[in-house]
Parts: sequence; C-alpha cells; structure tokens
Amino acid sequence: MNEEDKPPITKDIYIVLSCYNEEKTLREVVTQLVERGFKVLIIDDGSKDNSPVIARELVREYKGMVYHYRHIINVGLGGAIKTGIAAALEKGADIIITFDADGQHDPDDLYGMYPALQDGRADVVIASRDFSCMPTGRRFGNTVMNYITYIFQGKMVTDSQSGLRGFTSEAARKLDLKSPKYGISSEIIGEIKRKNLRFMEAPMTTIYDERTIQKGTNTKVGIKIILEFINETLR
Repeated sequence: MNEEDKPPITKDIYIVLSCYNEEKTLREVVTQLVERGFKVLIIDDGSKDNSPVIARELVREYKGMVYHYRHIINVGLGGAIKTGIAAALEKGADIIITFDADGQHDPDDLYGMYPALQDGRADVVIASRDFSCMPTGRRFGNTVMNYITYIFQGKMVTDSQSGLRGFTSEAARKLDLKSPKYGISSEIIGEIKRKNLRFMEAPMTTIYDERTIQKGTNTKVGIKIILEFINETLR
C-alpha cells in the first residue's frame, strides 16, 4: 500500500500480540507493526523457547512502543487476550486490536480495520478470511465453527475464529470474557450481541505455510471449544 493511501492514525492504538513459542517470527512481526505506527503489547503465554528473550530485546529497542507481559505458565489464547486487553486499557488505549505473533496476519490489513473505530462507525471490527483460499481441512473446521458459534452465541458472522479483531476502549470495557482457551473467539461474537455493540467486518489476507496450517481451529480444537460451550451452558 502506498503511503498516501494509508489512513492516518488519529487515536492511541495498541496491538495485543498473543505469543506462544514464536521465536522464529516474533521480531519480524513486532518490527512490521511498530514501523506502521502501532504500539505493541507482547503477551508471552508461558513460552518455552527464546520468545521471552526476544521480547525483552524488542522492548529495549523500541522503547515506549513495545511492552512485554509474561505468563509463567501457558494459560491459553483466551487468557493471553484478556491480559492484553486489561494492559491496553490500563495504558489508556483508545483502540485495541488483537493480532497473532506467528506471521499469519498481513499487517497491512490493519489499515482496513481501525478507521471505522476511529471515526465512530463501529465499536468492534473483525477481519474475515477468504475461506476459498484456505486449505480444505481448515476451511471445513472454520465453517463448522461459524455454525457452532451461532448455535451457542446467537450471532452468525463471516469468520467467527478470526484472530484479527479491533475494539474501541469503550467496547473492550464492556466485554465479559471467561474462556481461557480458543473458545474466546466465539465468546467475543456472543458479547457483541449481548452488549449491543456496533459491528463491522473487514477483508483479511491470511498467510498460510506449513507452520501456521498446524495452528488454529482444527477438528481437535473445535471439539474442545464445543465442550467448553456445553460446560458453560450447564452451569
């Protein structure tokens, strides 16, 4: 994208970067985000590789733009996102965007997300992947999860398991998130409905390689999410 086509950042935007054993991609992802003018909160969810060392180096290198929070043990995606949202709100963020540290997201897609949050057109923006470009197994798993999310959360969206989501600070404060694992993605969709938040979708490019294909919503993860929902419903 040309510089003149990039919408200006007029609010304080923090990226919540969930990280678990991402030593191969962490530095590149953080650098790309900082170069685009975003502040980054690295939420290290109990990594056992060199990610914590790299994160501390990035904090020193990009002082005032990058911050590092570490869970001593691996809590799960939901726990990392909740830690990141709380930290961003404490720092006075106007807009909070969740992002993955594994290199599967194109940082240029952020330019299609934050304008609607900055100018008040939306409370929440979720980036949606093109399912036709997904590997077959991932496409099937994510399509099923859209329907499971609708059944348990009461709202149908294009990509319920997208990891690229943006919130105004006001919307983020209203979220009552409980799931410590992958179920948080569907839980967020339910909160959009329950809290009557204004919702928009934006296009998203996903970078698939051997490593990222192994992650995310597969059949095993999907079953765990369903069991989470059932357990929560029975409480």
